[in-house]
Amino acid sequence: MTFKSGSQLPIVGVMGSGNVAHEQRAQRLGRWLATCQVHLLTGGGGGVMASVSRAFAEVAERAGSVIGIIPAATPESERPKAGYPNLWVEIPIYTHLALSGDQGLSPLSRNPINVLSSQVIVALPGGQGTRAEVLLAQKYRRPLVAWLRRRSEIPDLPPSVAVESRFEGIQKFVGDHLGQSLFEAHKHTFFA
Repeated sequence: MTFKSGSQLPIVGVMGSGNVAHEQRAQRLGRWLATCQVHLLTGGGGGVMASVSRAFAEVAERAGSVIGIIPAATPESERPKAGYPNLWVEIPIYTHLALSGDQGLSPLSRNPINVLSSQVIVALPGGQGTRAEVLLAQKYRRPLVAWLRRRSEIPDLPPSVAVESRFEGIQKFVGDHLGQSLFEAHKHTFFA
């Protein structure tokens, strides 16, 4: 499978905590994805979202862009939630959707857009909002793998969710779902 540059690139969603960066995993994942001819999609905020976005954006000569699905400050507001988008979002998609966290399954949350816009999803540690995105990925049958040391890094994670503790497992999962040839040249590129 060969992808062309620009808008025809697949979109990989990375979901995770908006407060804690989980820097080592997020940075490694972001740098690797930037070498794989994909766009990166996050919720556009802090924590994991900012960390993976920064790592992706800092890779020279990458083909893809950093996309952020941006929540509104309130359902009636045209302004984004404070702290959104993070500095590395190149394509902000502003929404009127303000709900998040434990309200992340609501149609007034941006989480369904995050999930439905991604061809494959990698979940890093997070709270109720990340859990909601995992549940939505299952509902909409989007391929999802969680990169966790312990299943408890995402609260009440359903047993049916694939969990990998090793980065090579994440690479294989993404490659298998987007076309192995896309990743063959980069299978050993995962930056320490």
